[in-house]
Amino acid sequence: MNDIAAISVATTGYQSGFGNGFETEALPGALPVGRNSPQRCAYGLYAEQISGSPFTAPRASNQRSWLYRIRPTVAHWGTFRPVDAGLWRTAPATDTPTAPAPMRWDPIPVPDEAVTFPGGVRTITTAGDAGTQAGMATHIYVATRSMVDEYFYNADGEMMFVPQQGTIRLLTELGVIDAGPGEVAVIPRGIKFSVELPGGPVRGYLCENYGGAFTLPERGPIGANCLANPRDFLTPVAAYQDRDAPSRLVVKWGGAMWETDIDHSPLDVVAWHGNYAPYKYDLRRFSPVGPVGFDHADPSIFTTLTSPSETPGTANIDFVIFPERWMVAENTFRPPWYHMNIMSEFMGLIFGVYDGKTGGGFVPGGFSLHNTMLPHGPDRDAFEGASAADLKPHKLEGTLAFMFETRFPQRVTEYAAGLVQPAYGTYGRALLKRFDPSRR
Repeated sequence: MNDIAAISVATTGYQSGFGNGFETEALPGALPVGRNSPQRCAYGLYAEQISGSPFTAPRASNQRSWLYRIRPTVAHWGTFRPVDAGLWRTAPATDTPTAPAPMRWDPIPVPDEAVTFPGGVRTITTAGDAGTQAGMATHIYVATRSMVDEYFYNADGEMMFVPQQGTIRLLTELGVIDAGPGEVAVIPRGIKFSVELPGGPVRGYLCENYGGAFTLPERGPIGANCLANPRDFLTPVAAYQDRDAPSRLVVKWGGAMWETDIDHSPLDVVAWHGNYAPYKYDLRRFSPVGPVGFDHADPSIFTTLTSPSETPGTANIDFVIFPERWMVAENTFRPPWYHMNIMSEFMGLIFGVYDGKTGGGFVPGGFSLHNTMLPHGPDRDAFEGASAADLKPHKLEGTLAFMFETRFPQRVTEYAAGLVQPAYGTYGRALLKRFDPSRR
């Protein structure tokens, strides 16, 4: 009997490249050669295909993998019963009206009691409609204990983990991923997994993507290089559990949570090939570009991954980061300008200080929401400092912020509405009147 915790020392590893046609096997000869569904699979395995796109999707967006497993997924099925979803919400959710104001939150405390994933998920906003496969939700996850003989998968959406505190180990059907602060990990919808905490309690951000799978954005006139490079994305090699033990499988489907009891681990894929698989990416490998003359470029130049919509140039979700970088623009207000935007922006801070909010209140682990067509921009301290700064080349160091940006308005949950920083909605009132018609 094999245990993934034991074999992962030998088999934890990664294959590089974004969206590649990968192939990997944990036992020699487990992967069929030249065919997908032989009459008899090696080692008595079952062949199973999982499709992340319609069968007829264009080749460039067609996603599927063939899995060779000890039991097919249908054998992991039992009698499902509803289970309390806790603070996890799914769009469309109308817990409470969302005020037309900028909002900001302090970090969600990591609890003292034992909490595992997904019980430690707290939904902050929802957008769109999961049933129509459009939109997203933003969550904070906290956990203090590893999942033991507990497994989960999300049929409603793809999940992007953005760790802020502590390292998570994602034991997935297709292999093992370790991700800590400064990295992201993406698990496609329908992929079963368990979460371990090798270094203790964790906290981070979680984006649940109901729409098209995250992909690399087009570079346009930037050309072939910079931004996120495909070679830096890592997909795990095959690793499996052959474990017979009373276990619990939780499925998120149709906006609700369901659970069933099984007598074995569902993480039993011995070999697989295809392009529908979990992956991770080190955000410190993002190669930023920016203005080298004057003016402040749109934040879209920091788009790392995008979930496309049916409208070209209009994302279901853009995942945008603000990493370390040089600021060199001359005669330019270098922080983000004041603006109103058709897209809505959920921002989080992984570490350091964000240059658009230097007056305190936006700290690592915190987050903010600037919704569709609502005004926002630098706070007073950031504006005064940037207006008077000596415009020498300056490097922003020790900072990493990110944004989940979507075309949909984001509705704030009742839970999150009760935690909003009360003074943030009027931070713009502190900006002084500077107008003087007698001088230019």
